Amino acid sequence: MPRYFFNTRIGNDLILDPEGEELRDPDHAWRAARKTIREILKSDGEQRAILNAVLEVTDATGEIVLEFPFTEAILNPVARSSTRH
Repeated sequence: MPRYFFNTRIGNDLILDPEGEELRDPDHAWRAARKTIREILKSDGEQRAILNAVLEVTDATGEIVLEFPFTEAILNPVARSSTRH
């Protein structure tokens, strides 16, 4: 399984994830990123600068797989039903 690293960028500062996590694919990394951001916001949410942060998910070669702004993690996607009653 590929290893993904969840690095946090706040302005010009980059906080590296030295261990990473083995996940199935980029979709699984996206879900893990969203969960990670929500956990960070629970503990550090009172710091306004954290809302400007971005989680940069990289693969083992250091290539950015996705960039996930913290503000997007607090938005709830609208649940759509295939049937509308």
